Amino acid sequence: MTVPREIAQPTGDKTAAQFSVSPSTFQSPISSSSFMASALAHRSAPKQLKPFNTEDVKILLLENVNQTGQDILRAQGYQVEFLKTSLPEDQLIEKIKDVHVIGIRSKTKLTANVLREAKNLLVVGCFCIGTNQVDLDYAAQHGIAVFNSPFANSRSVAELVIAEIITLARQLGDRSNEMHRGTWNKVSAKCWEIRGKTLGIVGYGHIGSQLSVLAEAMGMTVIYYDVVTLMAIGTARQVPTLDDLLAEADFVTLHVPETPETKNMISNDQFEKMKTGSYLINASRGTVVDIPALIKASRSGKIAGAALDVFPNEPAANGDYFTNDLNQWGEDLRGLSNIILTPHIGGSTEEAQRAIGVEVADALVRYINQGVTTGSVNVPEVTMRSLTLDEPNHARVIYIHRNVPGVLRKVNEILAEHNVDKQISDSKGDLAYLMADVSDVKQDDIKNIRDSLDSLSSRILTRILY
Repeated sequence: MTVPREIAQPTGDKTAAQFSVSPSTFQSPISSSSFMASALAHRSAPKQLKPFNTEDVKILLLENVNQTGQDILRAQGYQVEFLKTSLPEDQLIEKIKDVHVIGIRSKTKLTANVLREAKNLLVVGCFCIGTNQVDLDYAAQHGIAVFNSPFANSRSVAELVIAEIITLARQLGDRSNEMHRGTWNKVSAKCWEIRGKTLGIVGYGHIGSQLSVLAEAMGMTVIYYDVVTLMAIGTARQVPTLDDLLAEADFVTLHVPETPETKNMISNDQFEKMKTGSYLINASRGTVVDIPALIKASRSGKIAGAALDVFPNEPAANGDYFTNDLNQWGEDLRGLSNIILTPHIGGSTEEAQRAIGVEVADALVRYINQGVTTGSVNVPEVTMRSLTLDEPNHARVIYIHRNVPGVLRKVNEILAEHNVDKQISDSKGDLAYLMADVSDVKQDDIKNIRDSLDSLSSRILTRILY
């Protein structure tokens, strides 16, 4: 399907003339079937919308967003500025003032303090799984939709965890480091096959469930713990408590979001409940594991190894920054035996980043051009079919408002002067999102509708696409 782009008004538009079926436009006879095909194509093609009273859409992409995402956004004619790194807060505030769209990954922090300065911001694209780096409540209450990519890198993370399980079980990291130093140390003591071992998955979501399938295929027994009851895949088994999982698993792997409830969910008490000689893997969020407690458990021999891909504080850019200045326990952690440390690369594969680029960029285009919020994490999910080229004098009204009584009546009073072809509304807590397609409207009508909606006390944001 052709994606909407910003174009000139339909009057005198070359595209409109190209699709005209007036007999005067044909220079040579055509068959009736060709004529019908042309007419059907005209009728089904989506109308290309643009924001009313808005200049070119300005987009800021940070943290080396994949080329696929950049290409999709530039193909729309948007003004795209691309930076390879995140920005300190003061620089971010200066950059974000004029943009309509910002694309980030996990390092950029869009706090209320930053978003407060983003006067034109319509939407945030998180080119990653997590959205905890964005103040979602503040964004929603100011009409800023947030999109992410919850599925695209699941396989990459799951494969990394499988690799780390084998690496820990065979002490491959230590043996490799020894060989690099010129030491030949061929040993089999405390090196294991993973076949027949028990993998305990904490968080049985998109990553955890894929990991379950891979682990079973390699002969592991899989148990999992989640705060909700979930259907097991294969022969995996859900256990009732985290303590039950820790007591039974040979390998414990964490796949949970960063919330107050998950902060230091693996600490001294939990390490004591793990099997002696077991292993811990964290590829979720850095705050989930109490690192000093892990260092203690490793030095005492309670755990035989660990793999960490995430950390409480992570550098904003590549370089020699993983030191005690960043985390005070950095040197102690690096000095442990059989410890795998990776720089948050769980989803960093070519395949995952390409898929994320496409998924998030497509969501941003749909939102900018059509107002569709499907997949948003902080505003109601609303979708409506595209306007078509058969509807040249139509406009799409988008009204984001506080969810209070009487709003729909007041909105419909404003729209009553026009023909409303279709309308949909949904709410999420204190926030509501309304879309309506209005026909036979002119420029002055659009301005009057916008001004009238802007005057309502319930208004958060008004957008009109035409």
